[in-house]
Amino acid sequence: MAKSRFVTFAQINELLSGSVDMHLHFAPDPLLPRRLDFNMAALHAQEAGMRAIVLKSHSYPTAPCAHAARAVAPNVEVVSSVCLDIEAGGLNIHALECSAALGAKVVWMPTFSAANSIRKVSKSLRLDIKSDGLKMIDAEGRLLPEAVEILAAIKAHDMVLATGHVSPAEIFALMDECERIGLKKVIVTHALEKHVVEEALTLDQIVALARRGAYIEHCILCYLPAHRDIIHPSAMVEVIRATGPQQCVLGTDLGVAYHPSPAEGIRMFISTLLRHGMSEEDILLMTHTNPAYLLGLDAPKSSA
Repeated sequence: MAKSRFVTFAQINELLSGSVDMHLHFAPDPLLPRRLDFNMAALHAQEAGMRAIVLKSHSYPTAPCAHAARAVAPNVEVVSSVCLDIEAGGLNIHALECSAALGAKVVWMPTFSAANSIRKVSKSLRLDIKSDGLKMIDAEGRLLPEAVEILAAIKAHDMVLATGHVSPAEIFALMDECERIGLKKVIVTHALEKHVVEEALTLDQIVALARRGAYIEHCILCYLPAHRDIIHPSAMVEVIRATGPQQCVLGTDLGVAYHPSPAEGIRMFISTLLRHGMSEEDILLMTHTNPAYLLGLDAPKSSA
């Protein structure tokens, strides 16, 4: 295990400034008690000097929340998303198109509703999700027509595909179709977190996906002491180095009532990575450069 190094407050703050949290949760939430609402999440991010946050809900599209939060915290980009869980109608192209029209930039494939996740989260989080679970592929391993249509719409709207909690076989089927149609903005959702899925990706699979152009998401949630299946940060650093930081993005996945606030989570994440030997340049790639590309934050604004 690498020896942790001394990190200064100034180093952390410099990297925190202009950073992006690609994955945070907020209130209101019908499933879990949340630490803060969308306005407070945006205000905390603005106070920390962050550039952007992505609002995620398992239960509903977040575009209206992002719209309201931008008025409260105008100096941070509040990005909305949609999860294609049962509450949104599952693989529902209409929910995606509506969210895209309202400015959403991230589409999650099923999370808590995924067949690969529903039993696990129902037990671990004590949820009563009335569904058999959603799948992306048929019995022969072929991507469902609804999923093919959704990927085409994601590409057409220049949105980001996040794989959610689906199985490795489904992730690779999605990746095959993304390569076929030229959809390059793909995130493998919290690739190392096993507490929400029945079947998790192996290291070899994670590396293979990164080599094909997918961005591997790492979240601080599963490295916190309050987490049931805590993972040592050194394990995350090893995976980042195996895939290369140029193919990674960071999120907190925070928002539950007993967790730190998401903005504080990003600060802790940066500090943890520095103390475990990641360079400032590599952290900038994962917290600034890669998220800005995926979310289109550096695209020139229209003069219209």
